[in-house]
Amino acid sequence: MYMGRAQRDEFLVPYLGSGLLAGEKCVCVLDESTPEATLAALRAMVDVDAALALHQLELSDATATYLPSGEVVARDVIRFWDSHAHDALTRGQYASGRVAGEVPSILRERPGGLEAFMEYEVELYDYSRSHPELVLLCMYDLETFGGAAIVDMLRTHPRVLLGGLVLDNPHFVAPN
Repeated sequence: MYMGRAQRDEFLVPYLGSGLLAGEKCVCVLDESTPEATLAALRAMVDVDAALALHQLELSDATATYLPSGEVVARDVIRFWDSHAHDALTRGQYASGRVAGEVPSILRERPGGLEAFMEYEVELYDYSRSHPELVLLCMYDLETFGGAAIVDMLRTHPRVLLGGLVLDNPHFVAPN
């Protein structure tokens, strides 16, 4: 959870930069059409152009990734993670990977959008358990979604990043 893009990049840039320096596959889904500021900050740590050219770093738009058909379809989003992150690991290109996904702000405007995203998050939890070679970072902007939606989202995550610390989440409810 964070408040605004600047705060998001305070943890996102080191997360991705550390992964790239370690030789990991990194896939990042951002809720913005122009991620230049994030890439500029990342350039201070790593050779971003080389990472992009080698497909070690991939960026994707949140709306196009999570809502390609106009609605969130969990199996389709899981397929995205498989084709962009996990497949690179199974082909032997990388031993591990980091993925980061920012929740698209358009969900708050769509009836049932957040509920569908929560269903996807439950499936993503199962996916993450069967793919321990991937570290997943889910990003929620408090300025966009507010506290009530965040409380619901917290229930789907076993750990949270708060103030730079990874903590066990006491609000997590494991799926049945």
